[in-house]
Amino acid sequence: MTPAEAARTAESATPSPVAPAPGATPPRTPLVARAAAELIGTALLVAVVVGSGIQATELTKDVGLQLLANSTATVFGLGILILLLGPVSGAHFNPVVTLAEWWTAHRGGAGVTPREVAVYLPAQIVGAIAGAILADAMFGEPLVRWSTHDRSAGHLLLGEVVATAGLILLIFGLARADRLQYAPVAVASYIGAAYWFTSSTSFANPAVTVGRAFTDTFAGIAPGSVLGFIGMQLVGGVVGLALVALIFMPGRSAE
Repeated sequence: MTPAEAARTAESATPSPVAPAPGATPPRTPLVARAAAELIGTALLVAVVVGSGIQATELTKDVGLQLLANSTATVFGLGILILLLGPVSGAHFNPVVTLAEWWTAHRGGAGVTPREVAVYLPAQIVGAIAGAILADAMFGEPLVRWSTHDRSAGHLLLGEVVATAGLILLIFGLARADRLQYAPVAVASYIGAAYWFTSSTSFANPAVTVGRAFTDTFAGIAPGSVLGFIGMQLVGGVVGLALVALIFMPGRSAE
């Protein structure tokens, strides 16, 4: 055997890292990394929402243009955050999404554990508050000033049910249809559309709702309106899961 052949034989006998087979479940990221991804992702999402709202009101007095600027920035920002952090934590950034995933796991599907829920939810809420404070700081606003933007009207609460139900239907419908690779574009596009077709401008997220109470700017919500919004978001989450179960009902094999 020549030296070259011997080297090739030794190389072939040496174990080397093997990539997971297509479709295999990848190794789970450490929980601390996933919590950090949820905290930072939710903070950046709220910073985008609040910051673009402040910028819009400084550039124009036209409310329609303000909403257009706010929604456009949110679409791009959310899509990028999901693309970047989705492989780490799933890019929930939303307690309703996390709870819906826990429920699917509880029912025997894939999803987060109770321990992960207990870590994700506080991370999302703290991140949302930090994101609102960061946005205010960047634009020279008071770091914490409770919003005076009342959003307690009944039609706005209905808007939150619709917005959240549609979001859950989209995310878990994509999962049932094995199309989650399209989530960054699909979820961002849905939120951008829901800014305009729902009366509430689609908060659809309890953590973001809490964070937006800390800023008295374009994107803010009065503290007195927060519980109503969160309650309707939870209702919307239940409606969304029910729609997923109805529309994506498993087929029965022919006898």
